[in-house]
Amino acid sequence: MKVILDQLSHLVPTPLYLPLPADQRLRRITDNLVRIPGNRTDLNGFAKKAGASARTLARLFVKETGLTFGAWRQQARLLRALEWLAEDRPVTSIALDLGYESPSAFIAMFRRAVGSTPGRYLKGR
Repeated sequence: MKVILDQLSHLVPTPLYLPLPADQRLRRITDNLVRIPGNRTDLNGFAKKAGASARTLARLFVKETGLTFGAWRQQARLLRALEWLAEDRPVTSIALDLGYESPSAFIAMFRRAVGSTPGRYLKGR
């Protein structure tokens, strides 16, 4: 039992939860971001397409998901990054496909969210 507890203590907790909204306007946005994680459209752009104000959508995002739009998008990108890392895709390719301007920006986000760089995360798995 002690061996198992020791191994569990070294695991890095990964936020793997991505709540989906019930509101149809938000659902179209989240479906788009899951399908195209590199989409850089901001909430104002999505609001124009949805026929709602960005402020209304922002409030709804928090109410229905518990996350801000930006936090939700980052979480969706993180989940896709973990998927692609498991497929041995290069970090540079992942960063650019997720819409980050550089691999270093992606690595910084990953480190903040997961507690290690993508390379260290993979080695620890």
